[in-house]
Amino acid sequence: MPGSPPTSDLTGWRRAPFTGAGFTHDVYEKGTGPGVVLVPEIPGVHPGVLALGDHLVDQGFTVVIPSPFGEPGRPVSAPYALGVMARLCVTAEFRAFATNARRPFADYLRTLARDLASRTPGPGVGVIGMCFTGGFALAAAVDGAVVAPVLSQPSLPFPVSRARRVDPGLSRAEFDTVVARSKNEGLCALGLRFSGDTLVPDDRFATLRRHFGDAFEVIELDSAPGNEAGFGKHAHAVLTEEVRETPGHPALAARERVVGFLRERLDPGPAA
Repeated sequence: MPGSPPTSDLTGWRRAPFTGAGFTHDVYEKGTGPGVVLVPEIPGVHPGVLALGDHLVDQGFTVVIPSPFGEPGRPVSAPYALGVMARLCVTAEFRAFATNARRPFADYLRTLARDLASRTPGPGVGVIGMCFTGGFALAAAVDGAVVAPVLSQPSLPFPVSRARRVDPGLSRAEFDTVVARSKNEGLCALGLRFSGDTLVPDDRFATLRRHFGDAFEVIELDSAPGNEAGFGKHAHAVLTEEVRETPGHPALAARERVVGFLRERLDPGPAA
């Protein structure tokens, strides 16, 4: 795609370790206002993730970015991403291929979300997961502190079988809890994907639509051959790699909708 995605660096981000559910990871924090946990995509807290974080800070949010893998600030390259992916595929914290799985990293995120909610204004916090971590945003919403889960191209479990393609990325008990919250508490979730993204099959979103109904809002960007925006057939990273700072650009509009969704659920007031 012509043009370049927005990027940023670690300038102004405060780093501190955070321990929860038996795990310790460095967490980067910036901003004031209601809280958003931004969970990085593979290969880690890269310049595109930091640009998204800075944009959210500019929109009036306190943003925390945990760093469970990769080297914060390091640019993306194919060898770097493949190396991180290879390690994550065999890490029990994430259980990349398991169906109906309670993933330990979700417990860590819930602890982090509760901590952020306890010290930021609003009814709770948002959680944005992307790619490898996309489904963890929904798993985090088992905890009542999470009121705005955003699932951007949720890829786990890797869709290498029919059972994995329809799996929502969390255990049945966790899923039932989140569905019950949508019916009893008005919890809503936002999901984003490209239409041709085989890593994020429509079958997975169909599962979510079937159980959440109107409480699951979907943004699906056209990546079919010849699409008007010029997305490639391998387009995947809705909120980072595919964004262009051009008015009317579909991925930019998707990012704006994410901000709007967070604003509706968290009520941060005027943008900074």
